[in-house]
Amino acid sequence: MSIAKAVPAKALLSPANHALVLIDFQSQMAFATKSIDAVELRNNAALISQAAAGFKVPTVLTTVAEKSFSGPMFDEIKAAFPGHAVIDRTSMNTWEDENIAIEINRIDRNRLVLAGLWTSVCIVGPVLSALEQGFEVYVIADACGDVSTAAHEFAMQRMIQAGARPMTSLQYLLELQRDWARGETYGLTTGIARTNGGAYGLGIVYASTMFSASEGGH
Repeated sequence: MSIAKAVPAKALLSPANHALVLIDFQSQMAFATKSIDAVELRNNAALISQAAAGFKVPTVLTTVAEKSFSGPMFDEIKAAFPGHAVIDRTSMNTWEDENIAIEINRIDRNRLVLAGLWTSVCIVGPVLSALEQGFEVYVIADACGDVSTAAHEFAMQRMIQAGARPMTSLQYLLELQRDWARGETYGLTTGIARTNGGAYGLGIVYASTMFSASEGGH
């Protein structure tokens, strides 16, 4: 017989149990991305970046051929991590770069959350590689994009079949907060949601303005 206990599942994310890896959010990669609107992509990239920075999640930022072809990382991400080192690579598979391996090992988190461009190349490569080496991997599906909807969807299916766990950007933010009684990050979470949380953010603005209402009674 199962016994209910008021404790979270181990599979849920918390600020202390994972690292975030943001891959190739660059202009040249975004130009050809068709599976998600560029505005939505940038919004979701900003949302997860602000969430990770605010909750102090160890984060790896990486680009491919930044100076010779693909351009700089999105401003929304750089703004969330001012002064954060960005590891530039030549390999399409992030995991094959020795500097990335060094940084992943330095952070020392067995659970990784990935997002970036393109899903079928720059995300599939490190996800399959990390899974094979024993890491637990999550992919933020709506903070990834590809040259077509089919390319993105089949890449997601391939990673899920290999053991990756899909999630969304807003889900990532709310999973880090998880309890509205956590007052120290309440303002951070609702602030990010107000700006980048779409209709949910508008709801927060409306409720707080019209009724002085708040999640959890804050």
